Amino acid sequence: MKQPIHDHGDSGSDGLTRNQILVLNALVAAGGPLSAYGILDQLREEGFRAPLQVYRALEKLVDQGKVHRLESLNAFVACSHPGCDSQEAVIFAICTDCGRVDELTDAGIGRQLQAVASSADFRLAKSTVELRGSCLHCS
Repeated sequence: MKQPIHDHGDSGSDGLTRNQILVLNALVAAGGPLSAYGILDQLREEGFRAPLQVYRALEKLVDQGKVHRLESLNAFVACSHPGCDSQEAVIFAICTDCGRVDELTDAGIGRQLQAVASSADFRLAKSTVELRGSCLHCS
């Protein structure tokens, strides 16, 4: 599991703002997906009052590859693979029974998606694949 980032002033670790650090730490501590409103609820004691504070922090964290958005869940998760922002494809296995989310990597799938995109005269910048089903614990 990823370790929380500690706030060391206005521009903490990796140039993150205080709000970005708090949002990232909330996601790391959750150990699974959280909606923006779920993050807001967890950070009210830290002075968060409006969803816009969370969304701004999430936008920057997603841009930096530290957080991923799960479209099918309308939620966010902390990245579990350092440097995955350079990967062509990010894959998530989402258990529809218990809600567990695992981040997977497979260079072969990235190459296959790139080939499919190229055959359609499309330049693929990045792709996210969400697999929905049951984890071994639930099946």
